Amino acid sequence: MTNRFADASPTPFWASTLPIMHTCAPLTTDATCDLAIVGGGFTGLWSALKARERHPDATIVVLEAKQCGQDASGRSGGFCAPSISHGVSNALARHPGEAATLIRLGQENFDEYARDLDAYGLDVGFARCGKLNLATTAWQAKGLEEMARNYERFGIAHQLLHGDALREKLDSPVYGTGLFEPNYGLVNPAKVVAELRRVCLDHGVTIHEHSDVRQLSRDAALIRLRTRQADVSAKQVILATNAASPLLKRLRLAFVPIYDYSLVTQPLSADQWASIGWTGPHGIADSGNQFHYFRKTPDNRMLWAGYDAIYHYGSDRGDALLQRPETFRRLANQFADTFPPLADVAFDFTWGGIIDTSARTTFFSGLACGGQVAYAMGFTGQGVSASRFAALTMLDRLDGTRTERSRINMSRQFPMPFPPEPLRSAAIKRAQRDLAHEDATGYRSRFLRTLDAFGIGFDS
Repeated sequence: MTNRFADASPTPFWASTLPIMHTCAPLTTDATCDLAIVGGGFTGLWSALKARERHPDATIVVLEAKQCGQDASGRSGGFCAPSISHGVSNALARHPGEAATLIRLGQENFDEYARDLDAYGLDVGFARCGKLNLATTAWQAKGLEEMARNYERFGIAHQLLHGDALREKLDSPVYGTGLFEPNYGLVNPAKVVAELRRVCLDHGVTIHEHSDVRQLSRDAALIRLRTRQADVSAKQVILATNAASPLLKRLRLAFVPIYDYSLVTQPLSADQWASIGWTGPHGIADSGNQFHYFRKTPDNRMLWAGYDAIYHYGSDRGDALLQRPETFRRLANQFADTFPPLADVAFDFTWGGIIDTSARTTFFSGLACGGQVAYAMGFTGQGVSASRFAALTMLDRLDGTRTERSRINMSRQFPMPFPPEPLRSAAIKRAQRDLAHEDATGYRSRFLRTLDAFGIGFDS
């Protein structure tokens, strides 16, 4: 097989859909504000916008280490889930006592997310076009049947698909069973960041890009954030750094940075799409522990991503890790097996992204520094819509407001910490080996069952 991504751009496809934007000036002189937000991705920008709604006269400053959306947020697949709990099954498995509440709050947040896009005129390519979940094996098909029962229990619209009904959504020799859920969205993630950034600036939020916060400390009644050139002193701080190295010591073992990789094809013709039976706009994901997720782009390309979830020893976050040729080759081979009529299609974009993976696979939130600093992270690849909910949760806590959001145990409970190196790397490798074995055989190892018993998972 020829190298079908030899001439591919190593940048996210989504960046090519944006006009050239001016860079917000870096912080060069000391400043004081009411609220400082560290991180200019989904979580940070939703925090800024929602803080402005609550506090029209507050001085709000966002400090972004690079350019807004350049890291995790702008590199995602843009799957916008009606969930804050990494899905219904995860809510039931890890938070059974409040699963019904989490499922309802996730659906409400999804609807409110869509309303916010309309209210602010955010042109982000949002479409409530549904998601098709697929099974390749008999044990994965049983998992989809269980998912269907859970969806029935909670009144979630769905269709369990086999044979011709499945081939109407996707025709591939790899998949035999599907579950379609219509209440699921897709967005252009780079446009989400760009539009949130635009609206924040329009509403008087100050954004400093290329302003990497290197230290957080208390300075009398204020919290001081130190960047390379200047400091910000704030009454309150939100940490929206997600997969970046955390500023608070307590967070250093709370999540691990996991790398995930994406390919995007050349534009496909209507005949090519028809050859694989994919004529609708829905997104798709398969059901393995090592899973793929794939979707259409507005210009009729296919994003094909996932499967490998790579941890680098010592929680390395170097920019060179955003390219991984061996993963791109594996993805290209799997693409050809999944879609034989498209086996010779070339890929125009190849890139990686970083995921803040918690042991619980859902975000967690808390307060520090006497209640002046709030944080939320650990989204584990499910932050497109949940980041909005997390932003509101942090603001509730900073304001001292008791709400249903701020009371749920899922986000209040600190996740099981990952062990330090070298145990961390060894444990992750063991989990990944056993997850791959389960995908191949349907057998869940004693090691994985032990992790299940403690509410620990590994996902992306």
